[in-house]
Amino acid sequence: MYRIATANPARLTLSALVLALACGGGRKDTASETAKADSATPAGSPAPEARIIGTVKGLQNPESVRWDAEQGVWFVANVNGNPSEKDNNGYISRLKADGSVDSLKFVAAGRGKVTLNAPKGMAIVADTLWVADIDAVRGFNRKTGAPVASITVPGAKFLNDVTAGPDGIYVTDTGVHFGAGGSMTHPGPDRVFKIAGRKVSTALTFKGQPGPNGITWDSTASRFVMVPMGDSTIVSWAPGDSLPQTVAKGPPMMDGVEPLGGGRYLVTSWTDSSLNLVADGKVTRLAGKIASPADIGFNRADGKVAVPQLMSTTVELLDVSSVLAQ
Repeated sequence: MYRIATANPARLTLSALVLALACGGGRKDTASETAKADSATPAGSPAPEARIIGTVKGLQNPESVRWDAEQGVWFVANVNGNPSEKDNNGYISRLKADGSVDSLKFVAAGRGKVTLNAPKGMAIVADTLWVADIDAVRGFNRKTGAPVASITVPGAKFLNDVTAGPDGIYVTDTGVHFGAGGSMTHPGPDRVFKIAGRKVSTALTFKGQPGPNGITWDSTASRFVMVPMGDSTIVSWAPGDSLPQTVAKGPPMMDGVEPLGGGRYLVTSWTDSSLNLVADGKVTRLAGKIASPADIGFNRADGKVAVPQLMSTTVELLDVSSVLAQ
């Protein structure tokens, strides 16, 4: 357990998040892993890069972004405080494609019978926007913002990211808890839950405490890919597999992951404040100096990525067209 003393409970908990994860197990080789990430591009090859093209301000601890291709909008989940506290003050913003705010509180806790404590990862299935919220997954109409479902996940500690799989919704449980005083514990277990209809089941239980964070379904490879906060191993897993398989070793403290196709993925890391490309078992840094980069959204048609900065009030928009062109 780790603890920090400060006068601001909300800032306290997020500061504790960084300290606790940075001091945890599985991160002893940070420098060497970062060096590996830097050297992943073959000599003589043009280095892919991501270019910051805009900054969205005025948010509150944005943790996740989801692109809605049909409507041409970004959804942003705002934790607004302690990521483990059931304070019913979270909200979801809706942004236009260029990042300008369309509706700051498109979905807001306490309005229209909405319960939303600390919203994190999101996924879109048909007209429903699904959102992880501590120990429940909540559904909202993606066009109106109206609540349409709330599914409690028994035993969940810290539901973190959501993705739509071939047979249901899958959500990671990082297995941690942040107390009101700024302490973090890791009671576990670290798991992935499956929700089919309204039925909840455990799809995967991890050995140890990797702290599964971001998850995405790679339809081209028929597998899930997950990144951890607690170590540096990016893994894949498909329903029916007994154990996850290693995809690559990345910089520790990873958060967001999105598939590009062809076995390539975009991944964020808190360790070096980076956005990275994972391809052929190697990791290449695309952009740095993006502090506390959380669960990213990806607009494939325009080659844009939205990176929320959890410990701030901003989302960075980046152009990754050069990456897609390779």
